[in-house]
Amino acid sequence: MPNQHGKLYVVATPIGNLADFSVRAIETLQQVDLICAEDTRHARTLLQHHGITTHCIALHQHNEQQKAESLIQQILQGTSIAIISDAGTPLISDPGMPVVALAQTAGIQVSPIPGACALIAALSASGLAVTQFSFLGFLPRTSSARISLFEEQKKNTATWVFYESCHRIDACLKDLASVLPADHEIAIAREITKLHETIIKSSIQDMLKLFAQDSNMQRGELVIMVSGSKIEKKPESLSEQQLKTLKALLTECSIKTAVRLAVEITGARKKLLYQTALELVKVEG
Repeated sequence: MPNQHGKLYVVATPIGNLADFSVRAIETLQQVDLICAEDTRHARTLLQHHGITTHCIALHQHNEQQKAESLIQQILQGTSIAIISDAGTPLISDPGMPVVALAQTAGIQVSPIPGACALIAALSASGLAVTQFSFLGFLPRTSSARISLFEEQKKNTATWVFYESCHRIDACLKDLASVLPADHEIAIAREITKLHETIIKSSIQDMLKLFAQDSNMQRGELVIMVSGSKIEKKPESLSEQQLKTLKALLTECSIKTAVRLAVEITGARKKLLYQTALELVKVEG
């Protein structure tokens, strides 16, 4: 008997510019039976702009636990539902996780409709390394908790990213400056895709000055990106046993022969053995 279940769609919405909405996302929201929005008032602007008349209900952090089971039952009975957040990709620091988790457990097909995400958009234009990165979501509200988190992250060699409220950005940057060197490189993106979009990369010290001088920088949605720690590599050296073997061979053989034999015996790199042998001979000579 064919599966009569509905489907659950996780639909990314624009993070500012209403034109940043895929044709597939629009078609999906037009075709589903129900849209679950983080804020129906906010969603109404987007839906009306694109001519979407599908019934819309609220699904946010304060009611998603209670509503999740009911929504899953509706999907099992054949209803197709889409989840959208106020901006960007649902579940990325936005509501939706309880419903998606229950849907997976119930064997319901969950289909992502990709699109805008402030995290990825900011990273792509930051100029910082993005081969590896860590996302921390929204930071704790208190200074002590933020500093503790920064202490944990300061040895992270990957770029690390977080969201911050415009009301706390000044305090956040000061906490960051108390943990990392003043010249540590960071990037901040605000109002991405909107009229006053700003993406700046500089040192923490210079960023603090900029925010102090320009009050406009403390407005809008902010993505903060911190460059990874630069861990200096320790100079390569021979182990005590490898050095002992090389010294013994040098008392009986030429440098060339001693190095060749030491490579075979110890497995150390030929170049390192040769350089060490030259230094030993020079000192003894």
